[in-house]
Amino acid sequence: MSIDNIVNSVNTTDSSLSVAGLTAFYGASQVLFGIDLEVGRGQCMALLGRNGAGKSTTMKAIAGIMPSIAKKISLEGNDIDGLPPYRIARAGLAFVPEDRQVFPEHSVEDNLTLAAKAGSALRHEGREDWTLDRIYHAFPLLLPLRTRLAGQLSGGEQQMLVIGRALMGNPTLLLLDEPSEGLAPVIVQQIAVQIGALRKAGTTILLAEQNMHFCLHVASHVAVIDKGRIVYCDSAQALRNNDEIKRRYLSV
Repeated sequence: MSIDNIVNSVNTTDSSLSVAGLTAFYGASQVLFGIDLEVGRGQCMALLGRNGAGKSTTMKAIAGIMPSIAKKISLEGNDIDGLPPYRIARAGLAFVPEDRQVFPEHSVEDNLTLAAKAGSALRHEGREDWTLDRIYHAFPLLLPLRTRLAGQLSGGEQQMLVIGRALMGNPTLLLLDEPSEGLAPVIVQQIAVQIGALRKAGTTILLAEQNMHFCLHVASHVAVIDKGRIVYCDSAQALRNNDEIKRRYLSV
């Protein structure tokens, strides 16, 4: 499906995130060239691409962590373009970076509770707030570790912790940057199960990955990025059947 068609199809439904003309530089080097992206409410969209294609840069620009220029970045209809990261977070966006960034000298439970924020928007939609009990139910491996220092956790345990910590802020949109990177296959499977459960619960997710098989297992929609440009958008099922796009932009 063409990019224009997929954008128009998302615009006919409720849009959680809308990005138009997103451009970013590292010094004098331009790395994003007019990114257009729409994530519908309740969707799980995967931003797929090879290493260096611009996935993490796109996520950081949306979250306000790196400077960027855009025609529009809106979250739930509210303009967040140019806002500092803490205001974007307060607006309802939660960002889980690829390097996780736990608070290593604090316990698992401390890491979770420090991020707690009421989710009035979720209650308005008839959805429950995320609480400690819900986090431990969603990520049962964290419960027996609740008093352990976060710096003593394995990579997979830390990944579950930072996703749980992000959810404690009751976001309207969850950004996950390379959630499967560096993890053992069995842990990747567990992360996939949890993302699938979040999707079924109505959580809107944008995840950046180069693990195509992982993404096609959990995502409802995909956008492929190559050299800082979106080159393909469609449903996950459509990408499964499109060998040409997979070969051209996603094969190693």
